[in-house]
Amino acid sequence: MSTLDLARTWLAADPDPTTRAELDALVARAAAGDAAAIADLDERFAARLAFGTAGLRGVLGAGPGRMNRKVVIETSTGLGAYLVAHVPGAAAQGVVIGYDARHNSRVFAEDTARVLGGMGIRAYLAHVPWPTPTTAWAVTSLGAAAGVMVTASHNPPEYNGYKVYWGNGAQIIPPHDDGIARAIDRAATGPLAHPPPLDELRAGGHVIELGDATMQAYLDQVAGLLVARDAPRAGLVIAYTPLHGVGADAVERALAAAGFDQVHTEPSQREPDAAFPTVAFPNPEEKGAMDRVLALATRVKADLILANDPDADRLAVAIPDGDGYRQLTGDQVGALLADYLVGHMPPGKHMVATTIVSSQLLRYLALATGCDYRETLTGFKWIGNAALAWERETGGHFVMGYEEALGYSVGPMVRDKDGVSAALLFAELAAWNRAQGRSLAAHLDDVYRRVGLFVTEQVSMTAPGQAGLATIRNLMARLRATPPTAIGGHAVTEAIDLVRGHGDLPASDVLIYRLEGGHRVIVRPSGTEPKLKSYYEVRVTVGDDAIALARTRGLAELAALRDAHQALLR
Repeated sequence: MSTLDLARTWLAADPDPTTRAELDALVARAAAGDAAAIADLDERFAARLAFGTAGLRGVLGAGPGRMNRKVVIETSTGLGAYLVAHVPGAAAQGVVIGYDARHNSRVFAEDTARVLGGMGIRAYLAHVPWPTPTTAWAVTSLGAAAGVMVTASHNPPEYNGYKVYWGNGAQIIPPHDDGIARAIDRAATGPLAHPPPLDELRAGGHVIELGDATMQAYLDQVAGLLVARDAPRAGLVIAYTPLHGVGADAVERALAAAGFDQVHTEPSQREPDAAFPTVAFPNPEEKGAMDRVLALATRVKADLILANDPDADRLAVAIPDGDGYRQLTGDQVGALLADYLVGHMPPGKHMVATTIVSSQLLRYLALATGCDYRETLTGFKWIGNAALAWERETGGHFVMGYEEALGYSVGPMVRDKDGVSAALLFAELAAWNRAQGRSLAAHLDDVYRRVGLFVTEQVSMTAPGQAGLATIRNLMARLRATPPTAIGGHAVTEAIDLVRGHGDLPASDVLIYRLEGGHRVIVRPSGTEPKLKSYYEVRVTVGDDAIALARTRGLAELAALRDAHQALLR
């Protein structure tokens, strides 16, 4: 079939009048020979939105290559069929469905509930938008067979997504991700399901609303993660922003219940807003995203700055630095949390985990404290499942896991990154340090003196669209065909290609270069965005009072390594 024929077939089955009108106008323009419309249609119908890392994620719009109601209904039909076929009792166990405040999130969540409920699978539907970690937690709390979170996390406002959890509360991994993808493909080739109305399903007990009692139960368990209960928290001044997302209610309630009485939320960003009007990009990692909360911190003389991304599964932290503030990297936040939590653990067997693209700092901390350590592929689905496997094998306690992209999981409560519990625990860490007369910056320097100063940087090359994906594939193929023997004057001592797996790590599209002097370079395509990501790290040993000199030396070595490698990618 031609692209125009495919579009007309899609139009006939699209249940959403908005996307039907959008596609109808596009078809009319393409049929009249409009080159831009033809290219747009080709892009939308070149392939279905791939079900992979974190489920689905894409730009809102009509067509199989976009996020829309038809795609969500087909995806939910495939998920339901897979659960019924592979999980005994899945219909009674049910599926938890949460959603954030993005465009169409509630609509997609309701469609998911209607499809699953119509298949006889109990659907637990969140009553309001809430954080992604609440959905992950609710899966295990309710003993559900799976979970769905409608979110695009920190992507721009034109995106939405569909994230799937298995019954263990962790994101899906093989073989379930592949099996669900095949079931979705089968559902997409048949007639579109026409699920029953929500009211009918509610009356029949197939759709159950999860109210505020669910959120309160989650927050009660978050409070149970606190480890320094005697540390005075009153008076610690916190500036916070949810970046127009869904984190404010949960974070404010968690902090207030723990005794933090000086929490100032940036008012212009407190309420959920799918347009994210005050930020160019709703990701606290992006330049300028935290400008308003930094200004608020200056006005209130904050001791700590906290920021969530729009679905509150990530946490950004900034601390006082001279007359202003400096934002910590994900590796620095992870190291501080790990050092703090491990130091407060009772005797026993404990484990911390991170990903291959995170700093090696956590590995050195684990060695210094006698803690078990696990390193996984990029993505919290691997950390969550690695923690579960380690607990089964050892009977030990999972302390925490993190990834450098601002994701942290404290303890076994949530098997995914949780920006709410991380915010509470980091606030407690700040209060604990204050009680000892030490700043957060001094705590971090103490860690560096013990295990070394690690300087890291991540650089992304964005290449949007199908042409961009082809560019990234071709570049990875070139790097594999002619691997570098040296980068920036440092000999490559080991080149690891994970395309077929390596050691305990499964196959993945990742290249790792270990260089003389302890430097490291990693290259991988993003699993959720049209980007090629490169990760750089330098380790520098420091003396008792040489932190500044070590940092200067490390930054210079890092910049040289980065520039030399980026030149290889051109």
